[in-house]
Amino acid sequence: MPLQYIEQAMAAGSVEEVWQLLVDKMESYGFDRLMYGFTRNSTANSLGRPDDMLILSSHDSAYTDRFVNGGLYFNSPMLRWAVDNVGACSWRWIEDQTESLTPEEREVLAANRDMGVTAGYTISFQDNKIRNKAAIALTARPGLSQDDVDAMWDCYGQELQVMNQVTHLIFTTLPFTGSQKELTQRQREVLEWVGDGKTMLDISMIMGVTPATIEKHLRLAREALDVETTAQAVLKASFQNQIFVMQR
Repeated sequence: MPLQYIEQAMAAGSVEEVWQLLVDKMESYGFDRLMYGFTRNSTANSLGRPDDMLILSSHDSAYTDRFVNGGLYFNSPMLRWAVDNVGACSWRWIEDQTESLTPEEREVLAANRDMGVTAGYTISFQDNKIRNKAAIALTARPGLSQDDVDAMWDCYGQELQVMNQVTHLIFTTLPFTGSQKELTQRQREVLEWVGDGKTMLDISMIMGVTPATIEKHLRLAREALDVETTAQAVLKASFQNQIFVMQR
């Protein structure tokens, strides 16, 4: 039942735990491979650095390496749809766009066919922040046609959208560092005080350590987050839900 799934997902304590719940649930509907992507750095010309995105996949490594690390995702027709739209879209949409597809998009479709990614749905999520963009691709198990998937969606599409939307919202509240290192407790604490507008001297007095120790924590935090300035570190740590969050 969708309500039971939502309760389990809301009680989970990590992105990985929620993701596995979603993978298992979607498989019960016939979607045995999922790929989710979320960026907070979307612009008219870019989705931002892949290292800064949250990308989750239950495809095998061969597909993920080719599609994500090989950059095929950038020319995916369904990604183009997801960037410009909100809601759910049958992959039948691709058939209706065949004549307008670019050579690069046709290459993506050929690669997907080679790897058995032929039928499914894409859900693009609503967000109230202009640079945030997230979507999930649900790939049907081998043997199911797009007709089969569309017929199933007619029956269960609404609950599938709700479960995936709730999952996306949960992801945005949980810590996830991507390729960066996780901050230590001391690094998180220092960044939180900086975010509150405290000076180095203020923070050293609050934490009972020297200003040099505070600067060391900030330097290591910048290195862990792969940024150049402390302001960038505060912003990125906040995006990753590593600071100003309750520990579960």
